[in-house]
Amino acid sequence: MFALYVLSTMLTALLCAGGAWMNFTRHPVTVAAAEQVHVPLSWTRPIGLVFAAGGLGVLAGFALPVVGVAAAAGLVVHFVGAIIAHLRVHDRDLGKAGGALTFMALNLAVTLAYHLG
Repeated sequence: MFALYVLSTMLTALLCAGGAWMNFTRHPVTVAAAEQVHVPLSWTRPIGLVFAAGGLGVLAGFALPVVGVAAAAGLVVHFVGAIIAHLRVHDRDLGKAGGALTFMALNLAVTLAYHLG
């Protein structure tokens, strides 16, 4: 179980680092996604901070389990919000957001199973 927890946490941190970088630099993919769901471009940096905090939080979970669980749960909430943003504008292309939500939910489940089991 420990190996799965470490792998899941490291992949989550890596994905969050990439998401933070893309939002901080206003990568064209991020800009296109924001425009698609009618999110102001001024939100890209705060969203980048959410990614950065989530990634650092799951890594902190190695030393402080409650922080890791909270960060993993926060990332799930973030991607539920992303799904809602897509549905709000009747965008049914949920592949990226749905895949990310699925991965973050699995990471939360693994994190909880490791720390509680």
